[in-house]
Parts: sequence; structure tokens; C-alpha cells
Amino acid sequence: MEQENRNQQNAAPQVSLGDQIKVRREKLAQLQAEGMDPFAITRFVSTTTAQEIKEHFDEMEGKPVSIAGRLMSKRGMGKVSFCDLQDKTGRIQLYARKDEMDEAEYNRFKKYDIGDIVGVEGEIFRTQRGEMSVRAKTITLLSKSLLPLPEKFHGLTDKETRYRQRYVDLIVNPEVKRNFIIRSQFIKHLRDYLDNMGYIEVETPVLNTIAGGAAARPFITHHNTLDIDMYMRIATELPLKRLIVGGMDRVYEVGRIFRNEGMDPKHNPEFTTVELYQAYADFHDMMDIAEGVYTTFAQKYLGTYELNWMGETIDLTPGWPRLTMVDAVKQYVGVDFGAITDDAEAVAAAKAVGVELADAAEKTWGNALYACFDQKVEEHLVQPTFITMYPVEVSPLTKRSPEDPRLTERFEFFICRSEMGNAYSELNDPIDQRERFMKQVEQRERGDDETEMLDEDFLTALEYGMPPTGGMGMGIDRAVMLFTGADTIRDVILFPTMKPLDLPKKDNTKVDVAPAEAKKEEVIDFSKVEIEPLFKDFVDFETFSKSDFRAVKVKSCEAVKKSKKLLKFVLDDGTGTDRIILSGIHEYYEPEELVGKTCVAITNLPPRPMMGIASEGMLISAVHHENGEEKLHLLMLDPHIPAGAKMY
Repeated sequence: MEQENRNQQNAAPQVSLGDQIKVRREKLAQLQAEGMDPFAITRFVSTTTAQEIKEHFDEMEGKPVSIAGRLMSKRGMGKVSFCDLQDKTGRIQLYARKDEMDEAEYNRFKKYDIGDIVGVEGEIFRTQRGEMSVRAKTITLLSKSLLPLPEKFHGLTDKETRYRQRYVDLIVNPEVKRNFIIRSQFIKHLRDYLDNMGYIEVETPVLNTIAGGAAARPFITHHNTLDIDMYMRIATELPLKRLIVGGMDRVYEVGRIFRNEGMDPKHNPEFTTVELYQAYADFHDMMDIAEGVYTTFAQKYLGTYELNWMGETIDLTPGWPRLTMVDAVKQYVGVDFGAITDDAEAVAAAKAVGVELADAAEKTWGNALYACFDQKVEEHLVQPTFITMYPVEVSPLTKRSPEDPRLTERFEFFICRSEMGNAYSELNDPIDQRERFMKQVEQRERGDDETEMLDEDFLTALEYGMPPTGGMGMGIDRAVMLFTGADTIRDVILFPTMKPLDLPKKDNTKVDVAPAEAKKEEVIDFSKVEIEPLFKDFVDFETFSKSDFRAVKVKSCEAVKKSKKLLKFVLDDGTGTDRIILSGIHEYYEPEELVGKTCVAITNLPPRPMMGIASEGMLISAVHHENGEEKLHLLMLDPHIPAGAKMY
């Protein structure tokens, strides 16, 4: 309730929130008693909008109109009142004069509150001060606001609260609506672009018996009637390619995707993509479409190719560079994989520049190349760039390159260090596809639960014959982030995924109910615990004191890409500068449950590169064994302990 109270202040701070709510409910009760219940009204016809009045004032002046919206401010309240009315297009001033309205109606209007929704009939005019306004003849209360809006100056500023109460955010921060208007425009533009190319929009299942089409961890649910577990889709790729087999030569789907993975400024567990597939085309055709969609939207809806995003000036002018992964690694890392033919040499070359392969990855030329790109090159890709010719190991659904069978005809395009889309010359050889699926199965068995599952029905479809096909997937949310300048995906998703807040504390009001059963104290069984023997060697105090143990607060936590074990922590260590520590505890904790916790870290260990990220210390955990199985508990402290407090 503290947050709610903080974010729902009224313009009159001397009146408590509870008193304001009480007064509003009393006003509603009085109206209902008088037979004027606003919630009984079902319809109001508006003939204009605030924007239309302002854009066409000269031709509308003196003409009767009706308009509906929310009261956002009130001034005067004697014989003359001024209000700001907000509708979907903006704000317009209302002018209400006692001697120009029914007196009883005017007196009721004087009692209306900021936030109330009203319908107004009147005429367009300009006040003596030149303000375009609606001179009210009648004002009808259409809905009573029982909670006061955040007041003007402090407003709804807390980001978390704005995401949780998007409905209030849209009311009091009208600029937020722009992001979602641009989002709608982009999706419409995308559909128009593909429709004009002869594509057909289709729908494919959200619930599947196999999670395929991407390397990602799925959400699992259970179908009661069939009594089977099902996966929420992680991609739309495989069903769409089945349609290509069936003769639907150009298909696309704009749809929701679900991945049970970490959350950060660029990732939400549910997000929107477009996937499209075109028979008798290849990845070069997909590059043309990707560039075309972005550049035509920027020009048509924003009027410019130059955008500002994440502190960078981005130039979308057509003619984006196309760079092979081998050339990109050579340019930015200095390792020429084109001159390396041996797996061991490739892995050694990667290690020499501080690159480590993923835990479950085979130690091959292709995996070494991709690791170098992933860890060392992406950070340099600010301007729109197509990276092409990916290793076959990381492209299980892509056609091999005729020039180099180690590589595939695949591209991803990057803007401002973010991957914005992924495309292939689709693999249509069912024998090769089966072999690659089996490689993915082997990798899954080695512990990588984000690899492709074996889809026998999809292999059957390929055996009937799929024509040469180009396919692409693009993230809608990241595209909208670019076009709106948003620095987090939550700013472009109306209702982003949020961890539920704790339930409010119950009041002390006595209720005549049966007494609850006393909560039983948890019994912890330590009988099977195996503790390692204590060290026999002593360490002198001077040596011990050189280790700097500090209390740290977890600001954010996410799973490390391509690693099953590692979590990346962003920590407050009391210095004012974020500290990054990687810890291999993902088996025991999900990232979101650790945010906000107070932990212990050694802060003066030398930085250690892990998966291309410098880990600046070590988080302390308690480890023991039970029946031969390792158990781990991250050491967590009283939250009252401040960040930076030194441990002795």
C-alpha cells in the first residue's frame, strides 16, 4: 500500500488518500440515490476529438460538437469553470458558464473530480486569451473515478509501478502512448509490405507436443483431457515450413512466442515475432526484405533514416553492409578462421584471444568461430549490418554453403549491438536434417537443454519434398525499441511480465471465524548431510585479512547466453560502480528470485574471463553433499546490511 499511496497522490496533498477515496464514494452514492448513476449509462456519441478541433478550428468554430474524455484539471469553479478534457488524441479546454447551462447540472459538474469521465455537448470557440475551447451546454458524468490520479508534479514516475499499472501510466503520461502507436503502425506496415509481395498471413499452434524451431528453454503445461505435457511455442518455424511443403509458397505469421529464460532490458518471457517463408528464394532475398521493411517504415512513418537509440546515432539509409562471419572475426578479433582447417587449432586460436566455448559445445572449428563472433564481435556492430555464413554447428535448420560445407547460408542482422533478425536458405534435405537433429540430441544429452528436439513429423514433411526456400524471423519488440528510442523492452510491451508483489498485510480487524491451525515449524533433516573434513593447515591472520569480503546487493541477474550453469549478477558493492560477477549456480536458482537479495562477495580477486565476460570477484555459497549429491545455498544476509559493509 505504501507504493500505491505514493503514486496516487491528489493535487491537494493536505487531504489524505483515504479521505479522498471516501469523499468520491460518497459523491457516487449521492448520485445513485438521486437516480443519476453514471455506471448505468451505456453509450455516448462523440462527433469530434481534441486533435480534430485543433487541426480544423477555423472551419469548426461556432459549430455544435459532442466530445467525451477524462477530466485532467479544473480551474475556477465560481460562475465560470475551466477544465482540461483528455481523449485518445490529446487535450482540449472546456469552458463551462453557470448562466449558459442548466443550473442543477452546473452545480453537479462543480462536484466532479479530476479523473472523472464525462461527455460534453457544446460549440467550438476561442476564449479571450485565444485558447481553443469547447463552450459546454451539457456535461454528463459517464464514469466516476473512485481513485485519485497521481498529482501533476510528482506523478507516476516509478518505473516498476508504471509497468504494473500501465492503465494509469497511459492516463498521466500521454507520451507513453506514442510508443504503442508506433508499434501498431510498424506491425501494420510489415503486414502491408508482405501482403503486397503476395504473402499469405496464417496462424499456427501455440501449444505443441515438441518445442522446435529455435534453441530455447520452453514453458511446459499439461493438457488434462489428453493427459500429456505440452510446450508453448518457442518459434513458428517448423509449422510454417510444413505449409511450404504443402504448396503455400509465401506465408508469414505475426505471433506471440514464449521462452522460459532470463529477463533483461532486451528479453521478456513472452514476445512478438514475425516469421516468413518464401519458396524458390534464398537468404539473399530475405536480406532484401529485412532491409526493405525497416527502411520504408522509417521513411514513411518517421520521415528520416537517422534515429537515436541506446546513446548511438543509427543510420538506416538503404545499402546495409553484408559481412561474412569469418571476415567479421578477422576484422574485429584478428583471427583468420579462413586460414584454419583443424579443429584443435581453431579452439586454440579462440582461447588465445580470451574466448571460451560453451560447456556443452563440441570443440570444433565452427563452434570456435561462432564463440569468437559471439563474445568479441557483436559489441562492435552499431550500424545496420548483415552477418552471413554461420557455422553448421549453430544452424541446424540451414542449408550448407556450396563453397564451404562447414558454413551455412544464414544471416543475422544487427543494429546497435542487438540481433534484430535471423534468416536462412532453409535446409530441405531430409537426410542431412536428420543428422543435424541427432547432433542436437547428443548436445542435449550432454546437458544443453536449449538445443533442438527431434521432430519426426517435420522430417516426414521434408521427405515429401520442400522446394528451395528462404525464411526469416524478426523480433517485433526490438524493432519498436529502435523506432521509439526505448532502452528497455518493457517500454514497448503494454503489459510486461512482472513478479507479483507481496500481498498487503491484513488489518487487525477481528473476524468471527474458527481459529486457524497453528503453523507447524519446519523440521529440517540433517541426518544425511556429508560435510567435508576441516582443513588441517592453518592460515595466518595477515593472509586471511587480504581477502576483501563485502556485502553486495543484487541489482539484476540473468542467465548467461549459451551456458547452462552461469548466472550473470550486476551488484551494488557500495562504491557507486556496478560490479559484474558470474557464478555457476543456475542449477540451484532462477535469476529472477535473486534480484534484491543481499549476498557476500570477495571483491579483490583479479577479473576472470568467463564466456567472454570479465567476472569481478566471487559470490560465497555454502556447499555440502547428501547421498553423494551436491547441495548449494547462496549465502544471503539480512537486507538491513548496507552494500559495501565489510565482513570480518
